[in-house]
Amino acid sequence: MGQSAPPRMPVVLVVEDEPLQRMMAADLVEDAGFDVVQAWGADEAIRILETRSDIRIVFTDVDMPGSMDGLKLAASVQDRWPPIQIIVTSGYFRLADIDLPPHSVFFSKPYQHEKLTAQLRKMAAV
Repeated sequence: MGQSAPPRMPVVLVVEDEPLQRMMAADLVEDAGFDVVQAWGADEAIRILETRSDIRIVFTDVDMPGSMDGLKLAASVQDRWPPIQIIVTSGYFRLADIDLPPHSVFFSKPYQHEKLTAQLRKMAAV
């Protein structure tokens, strides 16, 4: 009998312009059991999403340089790739659900690792 391949882990795109913050977020996502792809900003994130069909969740900061911030990125992802779930985070802004696209949640920095891990797992199960 042939052996079956291990199940693929859901892929999370972490979008953060601050290298240390991006590394910490990527580590948290990996520790939660997910594969991680990293982008330094929204423009790079869009390029990645245009070439990959395996990304299930986008985890983005709000305040980033480039042509769009994290909220505009979240709206663009929702418009172009509706099945992708979105986590928006910020250490400067507090956002209400009404400020976010559908299928998005907000976490303020510093985020609680247990709550963020639970949210990632919930989103991946959808």
